[in-house]
Amino acid sequence: MNNDNTVIARSVTDPSAFGEIFHRYAGAVHRYAARRAGDAVADDVTSETFLIAFQRRARFDPAREDARPWLFGIATNLIHRHRIATARVLRAMERSVPEAEAVSVDPDDALDARREVARLAGRIRRLSAGDRDCLLLFSWAELSYDEIAEALHIPVGTVKSRLNRARRQIRTAPEEGENGRADTAPQPA
Repeated sequence: MNNDNTVIARSVTDPSAFGEIFHRYAGAVHRYAARRAGDAVADDVTSETFLIAFQRRARFDPAREDARPWLFGIATNLIHRHRIATARVLRAMERSVPEAEAVSVDPDDALDARREVARLAGRIRRLSAGDRDCLLLFSWAELSYDEIAEALHIPVGTVKSRLNRARRQIRTAPEEGENGRADTAPQPA
C-alpha cells in the first residue's frame, strides 16, 4: 500500500488516484463528523472535507506520510460552521439518551448510565471550542497529540494543555440546573 503522500502526489496528475484517499478515510471522517454534529451534518461535512482536500491536494506537504491530520483538520473547521448543530446534538443527548438494547441490566443501573451520559454531554457542550475540538479529535477520531496539533495548526504543548483542561473541567464541572445555568447550591447528601 502506498503512503498517503505518494497517492496525493500522484493524484495531481491523475485525479482519479485521489479516490484511494477517499476510500481510506471517508468512513472515519464521517463517523467523527456524525459524533460531533449529527448524521445530517456529517454527510455534508464529509463531502465538503474531501472536496476541499481534492482542491488543495497540490499543496499537501509531501513530507507528511499520513493524510488523516490534514483531513480531520479540514473536517473540524467545517464543523465549526455547523456549531449550532453540534450544540443542538449535545443538548439532545443531555435530555434524552437512547434506550439501551435489551440486555439483562438492572433498570436502575441503566437509568444511572443514561443520566451520566447526559451529564457528560452537557459538560462537553460547555467546553470552549478549542478544548472541545482537542478532546473530540483525541477520543472520537483517535488522533495522537501530534496529529491533533497538525490538524488544528497549534503546538503540541497547546494540545496537551487543552486536553488537560478539558478533562479537569469535565470531572469538576458543576451540574446544570433547569434554567441552563450551573447549580452552585450544595447538593443534599
